[in-house]
Amino acid sequence: MKNYLENINKAFESRARLGIMSVLMVEEKVDFNTLKDTLQLTDGNLASHLRALEEAEYLRVEKQFVGRKPQTTYYASPAGREAFKSHLDALEQLILNNRQKD
Repeated sequence: MKNYLENINKAFESRARLGIMSVLMVEEKVDFNTLKDTLQLTDGNLASHLRALEEAEYLRVEKQFVGRKPQTTYYASPAGREAFKSHLDALEQLILNNRQKD
């Protein structure tokens, strides 16, 4: 069981970060407001979790202006996609391992 726990990534332990990466794995790119609405988070809460994922190099940020309004778009980086897949695989193995014991 310890092998499975080694692959669980602490960067994805929070519901918000798990949600952010889940959305970014399905959608190629997502803007800030869509993430906020989808995950039902406040601006500050979402921004802090996005910053942590950006610092871990699990997502990329693109800032641009649409008309006169700023728009921030997020993409899962290749490293982020791989780390998230590994995290999900570890969770799946942990669950399967525990089901076999029941």
